[in-house]
Amino acid sequence: MIDFVGAGPGAVDLITVRGRRLIEEADCIIYAGSLVNPELLSYAGADCLVYDSARMCLEEVIGVMERMEAQGRHTVRLHTGDPSLYGAIREQMDALRARNIPFRICPGVSSFCGAAAALEAEYTLPGVSQSVIITRMEGRTAVPEREKLRLLAGHGATMILFLSSGMADRVQEELLRGAYTPDTPCAVVYRATWKDEKVIRGTVGELCKLTAENGITGTALIIAGDVLGSGYELSRLYDRHFTTAYREGEPPCDKEDRSGDNGGERQ
Repeated sequence: MIDFVGAGPGAVDLITVRGRRLIEEADCIIYAGSLVNPELLSYAGADCLVYDSARMCLEEVIGVMERMEAQGRHTVRLHTGDPSLYGAIREQMDALRARNIPFRICPGVSSFCGAAAALEAEYTLPGVSQSVIITRMEGRTAVPEREKLRLLAGHGATMILFLSSGMADRVQEELLRGAYTPDTPCAVVYRATWKDEKVIRGTVGELCKLTAENGITGTALIIAGDVLGSGYELSRLYDRHFTTAYREGEPPCDKEDRSGDNGGERQ
């Protein structure tokens, strides 16, 4: 069996209980050494074989999996964050399917969740943004024409960019071609949840300067949107006048029935 496991955003204790158990049971671990916290390997058994996929190509990764499977061994493929986001797992799964090798996926905490915690932010605020766009700036790997950043930026929703902090100048330009203004709040979160985590706040108009002044060229998320500002509407879910399946809302007060300075007479 091959288990694809989300390692979480960085902090060792943010791996899931299931993910840790799978590491403890593994005969072989193939981990993304450029991104995954190596401290997670301390959960592995003494006889566990460990491979760093940062130094391997796809064929080499699949080759290790094939050998382990032929020997009846359990392999954990350890990806940073959640493997479904920029994890390149589809090509691995297809290769395993073609070889009739069984696999499972264990989800993990994504770094964009870790960034929200670091920012003490809520990405979806009533009256501000009810959508989150997770994307990246086009670089050596192209993006579909319909997903060009300037087009996505036209929505003005909460924007989270992976793999883009080294291209902050282009990100800033593209965001400003959409619905964001130079004054739209933004943040850069470097190595979210790691011990050396850094949070940098500013505006979209300052984005390029913020990354340059702080030496940020990678391993960081860019977050932009008015949810990082101060204005929003209260949630109706917890409004005492709002009826839900679990609570009957109180009737609204008569707005015309209010006290004045004349002993509380009806005005």
